[in-house]
Amino acid sequence: MTNLRTHAAPAPVDPDTDLAVLRGDCARMAPHWAAPAPHATRPVPPSHIHGVSVPASSARLLEAMSDYGD
Repeated sequence: MTNLRTHAAPAPVDPDTDLAVLRGDCARMAPHWAAPAPHATRPVPPSHIHGVSVPASSARLLEAMSDYGD
């Protein structure tokens, strides 16, 4: 099957285009891109988490940080 549609060559890029032109281009392209449907995630119960090991040096590093240790 032959594609009979033709597309014009893209216009030369102008380095002085402004944000409004870029936003307009993005708005025109948005309908062409489909986002995946969001899916709900459920928390995993702690009893299902096993086999995770943390090196002692990493645990000491995090323990010494005030944001994590206090």
